Order: sequence, then C-alpha cells, then structure tokens
Amino acid sequence: MPTTLVSGGAGYVGRFIVNALIEGGHDVVVMGRSQPAAELFIAPVRFVEGTLDAARDQTASFAGVEHFVHAAFDHVPGRYRGGEGDDPAGFRARNVDGSIALFQQAKAAGIKRAVFISSRAVYGTQPPGSLLSEETSPHPDTLYGDVKLTVERRLHALSNAAFVTASLRVTGVYGPAGPGRPDDKWTLLIRDWLAGKPIEPRVGSEVHGKDVGRAVALMLDAPRDEVSGEVFNVSDLMVDRSDVLAAAQQATGASLPLPPLADASRFNRMQTDKIAALGWRPGGAKLMRETVRGLAERLKVVT
Repeated sequence: MPTTLVSGGAGYVGRFIVNALIEGGHDVVVMGRSQPAAELFIAPVRFVEGTLDAARDQTASFAGVEHFVHAAFDHVPGRYRGGEGDDPAGFRARNVDGSIALFQQAKAAGIKRAVFISSRAVYGTQPPGSLLSEETSPHPDTLYGDVKLTVERRLHALSNAAFVTASLRVTGVYGPAGPGRPDDKWTLLIRDWLAGKPIEPRVGSEVHGKDVGRAVALMLDAPRDEVSGEVFNVSDLMVDRSDVLAAAQQATGASLPLPPLADASRFNRMQTDKIAALGWRPGGAKLMRETVRGLAERLKVVT
C-alpha cells in the first residue's frame, strides 16, 4: 500500500483528493496547519503539521512517504483570483517559495512522485473562443495564475528519473463541501435562487472534485514516462448557471424562473485529450445532475 502525503488535504479540493486516494488503496497523510476533523474523510488518515514557509525545514514530514500531492494554497478565504488581498509580496513568497521548498525537501527525502495542483488560470488572456490545450502559450493575467505557472515551471526543473513530477491545470471545481465547512458555490447559488434573489448569468468550465481526485491518482499510477515533467488539463463540462438551476428545479419542483443563458461563444474551453489518453473519464452531465440533486436535498427542500 503506497503512502501519500497530501498538503492542504483538509481543503475544499484537497478533501476530494484524499478520499480518492483512500479509495485507490493509498495510506494517506494529511499536511496542514491543524488537525482536520475525522468526518472529513471516508477513512482514518494520519496528520502532520506543516505550512508554506520556505525558511522551515519540513523534511521529516516525508519520512516513510512515497508520493507527495501539493494541494495547499495560501489565500484570502474564499478567493483564489484576488487571493493575495493587500499582501501580494507575501502571497507570492508563501505560494511560490514555500511550495518549491516543500518540493525540494520531498525530493531530498526520496519521494518518488510529486503532483502539483495548478489551475486553468495559468492560460490567462487568450483569443476569444480558442481551445486551450497544454501546448497553448500561457498568458496569466492575475497574480494567482502567475504564481501557479511559476511553481509549475520550477517543479519541472526538479524532475528527473528518480523524482517524477506532474502538474494538473484544474478548472472550476464543484461538489459538496465537507462536514462543518462553508457551503460550496452551487449550494450558495441554489439557496439564493430559492430565496428569489436575482441570479447573474454566468457560464464556465467545471469538473467534480471526485474527478480531480481520480486525476491525481492516475498521475501516481501511470507509467513514469507518460507523466514525468508533464502538465495536464483537468476539465469536464461547460456549465451555465441556468443548467445548475434547471437541475435544481427538477429536483425540488420549485417553479421559480431560471436566469437567461450566458454567452459562451467567447469562452476558452479546455482540451482534455492528453489526460483522457491515460484513461481518465470524468462524470459528465450525469454526475452534475446527481450532485445538484444531492445539494438540493442537503438544503432540506421538499421535492
């Protein structure tokens, strides 16, 4: 049974990753600032305290570990783009220097594989309507995207035959938040709609957190020469807020009006052929509808 350390494993996306790895037979160690609640995960995990601090030697955290998944990210609560708040220099130092220090220490400790949770934000501004492949030249237009791209490139420079690395450029993630955690974005959206609040039209690419977890597991299991030093897009559906609320309407029977569809013609869709070639298959529209139904039920709406 491989042992995998997941930094930020108690976070919104990290929890999905941890549970996917547990389902795949991994012994998981969660790194974070404080001990997470046991009910966040589908099975017990070990915990090690850790932070994004380049000056701190955290090599001991990797003792007995084979794989490292870096999902931790220091940001203003609830914000990724704009997550620097009023401290852009500190934001960059923690998320770039702190991340690279962890990867260097993991490599020195003999970790065999490392996966970095990056973002579609690395692509930044692109020609309207163009398709985003891993060969598309990144043009990050936010500090968040620039930080993610910088870490990708510096991690790539650390790769060698003994230290296999991969970066996942993840799009918007949906799925239920963990027990005791703030509501996820779709629960908030459905609640506002049920309350009769105006809903601004919006469309974007989405992927379920479970499918992100499966993508991570794939990076740890795929043949070394197919993933080492590579980046992979991780995206599933183009989803309009009207699609989400139509599924909520069907689940709840609410007769409230739906917002108009947003204009998707200028949106940059993500191509996922590269990770699909390794066998990754996301849940698609079926999983999206099932998720919305579950979120509606959690709101205790009478159907």
